Amino acid sequence: HVQLTESGGGSVQPRGSLRLSCSASGSTNAVAWFRQSPGDRREGIAAIRTASDSPYYRDSVKGRFTIARDNAKNVWFLHMNSRKSDDTDMYYCAADLVADDILAPTSYRAWGQGTQVTVSS
Repeated sequence: HVQLTESGGGSVQPRGSLRLSCSASGSTNAVAWFRQSPGDRREGIAAIRTASDSPYYRDSVKGRFTIARDNAKNVWFLHMNSRKSDDTDMYYCAADLVADDILAPTSYRAWGQGTQVTVSS
């Protein structure tokens, strides 16, 4: 399985730019970003298939977050704009899609260790 490493989290204000990065050890067929609060289910918020390059977004982040990639470096990004306090979570990237539901956590075989994002004004 591909190895993943996230970075870029921290304590941030609602305004300004924030970019999470996910570095992959090799190629993959898809990458997704998930988030999770303690006691809650892990929620898929953005994903992209490498073959089609078409992004998928959960409604709660549509128009605010953008998934992108640097093909040459196998690095994937989540740009987080117009942040809200509800966006405070642990964020994970996932890869190696093995099922049809691109935003379901059970559809991925590879996971990063997570990076914490805390939004407060």
